[in-house]
Formats: sequence, C-alpha cells, structure tokens
Amino acid sequence: MPRTICGDFHMRIARDGTWYYQGSPIGRRPLVCLFASVLKREADGSYWLETPVERGRIEVEDVPFVAVELNWGHCCSGTACDGEAGGTRRARQCLTFRTNLDEMVTADENHPIRVEVDPVTREPRPYVTVRPGLEARISRPVFYELVALSQTEVVDGREVTGVWSEGVFFVIDDSPSEEEADLDDSLSVDDEVA
Repeated sequence: MPRTICGDFHMRIARDGTWYYQGSPIGRRPLVCLFASVLKREADGSYWLETPVERGRIEVEDVPFVAVELNWGHCCSGTACDGEAGGTRRARQCLTFRTNLDEMVTADENHPIRVEVDPVTREPRPYVTVRPGLEARISRPVFYELVALSQTEVVDGREVTGVWSEGVFFVIDDSPSEEEADLDDSLSVDDEVA
C-alpha cells in the first residue's frame, strides 16, 4: 500500500526541544517520543514524520533534539577489556549524551560532534548527530563540561581544541590563537594601506 502524503502536519519543534501541535505544546511525553521515533530528514533539509501509511512535513526551528546530559567514562578498544578472556586492551574516553527525550548517543565516527561559530558574536553552537540526518543541540551546561574535558591537538598543522570519544578527535574550537589573530590584524592593516 503506498504511503499517503499528508502535507503539513502543523507541528513544530522549538529551539528548546519543545514539540507543538497547532501552536500548543504537546504535554504527553510518550506521544512526543513516538513522533520522534518516526522523524526523518530529507536531503533538502526538510523534516517529516513518516509511518508505513502516511507522511507529513513538520517545522524544526534549529534541530529536533537537545543534549541535556553528558556521561563521561572510559571504554575499551579492541575485542576484550582488562580482566576479560582474550587479554588486555587500552581504555579510551567515551562521551555519551542523553537527549531531552532520553535517547543515549555516544560520540564516534557515526555520531560526530560539530560546532558552528556565529561569525559576528563568535558564540559556539555545538551539535551531536543522534541518527542519520538528525542532530541534538548540545545545551550550554553540557558544552561547558565538554570544554572542561578538552585538550589541544595539532590538526592539519594547526593547534586546535577538542575532545576525544571512541578514538575520534572532535574539534570544538579552532579559533586562531592570540598571536595568529594579531598577525591577521596586522596583515589586514597592511593590505588597507597598500
């Protein structure tokens, strides 16, 4: 049976993660979780609720989820952890986020952390991929926790700040150092004079 295209469902997900139907917040969490389980994102950036029988567009102000908690710990790499049959392995850092709908996602190569920076205010806007095409905005308190866990690495010849999770390094700040910024400023002044 073909899926019915219903057009606009008159639903909206606000920047804070609240779901609305026809302008009113949806207060039943199990219903919101059900809707979230059938949420998809198209290549054009539009969001759709998609069941086996119908499909309808919804509005998303930023991204559909908010990461509200960070669990930090060590996980093992390879095939067996210390004390398990098969030998020992080196533990590595794992960063697991809990979303506002209690989905758990561990940052790794399939669930990357990315940070957009507002070009005017330089305010970071951090995100983590929850499912293909669907992200959670990392809340400010959780981002502060990430910053506390960050370290400096050299990537493509530049020193950047980031975090490790599941053996993958995620850049959370690649702004130029004060010396690089001073050099850029002096170069732009020289360009104006020339």
